[in-house]
Amino acid sequence: PRAGQYYPALRTLEQLEQTCLPRAGQYRFCSIMSDNIPRLRTLIRDTAMSQLKDFLESIRKHSDKIGETAMKQQTARPHNAIQVPGAQELVDFSPVYRCLHVYSRGSREQFENYYRNQRRKQARLVLQPHSNMHETLEGYRRYFNQIVGFFVVEDHILHTTQGLVNRAYVEELWELALSKTIAALRTHSSYCTDPDLVLDLKNLIVLLADTLQGYGFPVSQLFDMMFEMREQYGEILLKKWNLAFRQVLDQDNFSPIPVATEEEYRQFTSQFPFQDPELDKLPFPKKLPFSEFVPQVYSQLKEFVYACLKYYEDLHLSSTEIDDVIRKSTNLLLTRTLSNCLQYAMKKKNVGLAELVQVIINTTQLEASCVYLEEFISNITNVPPDTANATKLYGTSTFKDARHAAEEEIYTNLNAKIDQFLQLADYDWTAAQGGGDPSDYLSDLIAFLCSTFSVFTHLPGKVAQTACMSACKHLSTSLLQLLLETDVRQVSMGALQQFNTDVKECERFARAGPVPGFQGDTLLLAFSDLRQLLDLFTQWDWSSYLADYGRPTCKYLRVNPHTALTLLEKMKDTSRKNNMFAQFRKNERDKQKLIDTVVKQLRNLISAHQT
Repeated sequence: PRAGQYYPALRTLEQLEQTCLPRAGQYRFCSIMSDNIPRLRTLIRDTAMSQLKDFLESIRKHSDKIGETAMKQQTARPHNAIQVPGAQELVDFSPVYRCLHVYSRGSREQFENYYRNQRRKQARLVLQPHSNMHETLEGYRRYFNQIVGFFVVEDHILHTTQGLVNRAYVEELWELALSKTIAALRTHSSYCTDPDLVLDLKNLIVLLADTLQGYGFPVSQLFDMMFEMREQYGEILLKKWNLAFRQVLDQDNFSPIPVATEEEYRQFTSQFPFQDPELDKLPFPKKLPFSEFVPQVYSQLKEFVYACLKYYEDLHLSSTEIDDVIRKSTNLLLTRTLSNCLQYAMKKKNVGLAELVQVIINTTQLEASCVYLEEFISNITNVPPDTANATKLYGTSTFKDARHAAEEEIYTNLNAKIDQFLQLADYDWTAAQGGGDPSDYLSDLIAFLCSTFSVFTHLPGKVAQTACMSACKHLSTSLLQLLLETDVRQVSMGALQQFNTDVKECERFARAGPVPGFQGDTLLLAFSDLRQLLDLFTQWDWSSYLADYGRPTCKYLRVNPHTALTLLEKMKDTSRKNNMFAQFRKNERDKQKLIDTVVKQLRNLISAHQT
């Protein structure tokens, strides 16, 4: 019989076997026909089965095309495009229907089991991804097309055959497919380091889910998995932005931006929310207080927010959920990525005081911009920033921390510079008398400090004052250590006079107010320990010191008796060698006795206060 005639042929054989031949009697041809009926029946069944096997092989090969067509249909649906052909237009299902008809006469269960088992085997093959699937989007697309193609065919069979497959069988296969697909995607997507590929993959999974949902398959697990994948996407974005921030930092010249025209000025203020009425009044050319780093970082922060938003589109999330995940991701970018980049920038070898000052100015500006970044996020998510339970941006803390780190670096850096100058100090500790001018090294040091603090004019007042006070204290402490060093065995009165001249130069610098904001002679207090010690020795005012020691009104309150004793011991030997006490007009023995007496009194004072 012809392909379409298998079922009628079988019915005819049945009629012959059960009705016609028994009535015809015992003719020889009846007997021959009767003997051939089972063979003919088997032949028809085998032919139908052979065609079904061809069909199964064909849909295995064409699964990809069927799926691709179904996905195109899904894409075209919202745009009311020309109708894309469906599964029934692409595949001739007649071999299935014929075979089902043929086997429905007595062997239906056998046929159902055969069909379902064959399709289960095919499903397992379809669900096995290629080992290099993760390398290109095309690899994922082929994988998804085959899965969609498989289930489009099963859905068509479910709706066009009565019971060849049932809902329970299709759901069981779909559960298997979901678990295998999700496992494969978790594994393969974990190899991905390109955010654009992850984004394209997400869009492809959305299309897969929407297509299959259109056929009635539950797809919430696919959306859950895409929401899980956001963390991986976030990590890839953080790595990408880490490189972007480092590049911006490496290319920055850490200098205020010069602007020559109104147009240039507007170009920068359109990139970055900056307002300064005082600067607006100044004529061109003028300088913005921050360096290129500031508008570029701000632009990068906005780009990051857009990149996050792209991922959350079409994931069926509420605007508050999207707002929350974007803010959390941005917080990670600020507190981890940008924070590390700023630390890296400050620790580089060629970063000097001017650059550190610029870092402080830059981070102050960026901290002020956080409120605008909050607004920017709210505008694109349509969630007001004051919404209850809304995640706040921690950006301010990142910029505060970076600023404090830069401040500490400035203090450390300044102290290191002071130490470099002090290494050039070359006192003649046995000089008969001091010179009238400050030492060269100290004049150079003061000149350096003056020029350094002139750069601090743009700094927040407190930072400049702290840096200045810290530098003066360090200088004072270091000068005292220089005087008390164990290598310095002898100190003459002449050497002390030269040392005193240098300290007076330091005091003159402090009195001049190198940075504004100090009240009265506050900065001079940094040198008060040295001043009182030097006054005590140059004026030889031991009677006052010993008599008033320990009283709040004592003129030499800041002179430690141990320090005084150490220095006095260094002067004991020199008095034997030169005439440093000539101005007191007493003979040498008396002078030596005088020092010995003071040494003894100081020792008594120390032991009395220790007990």
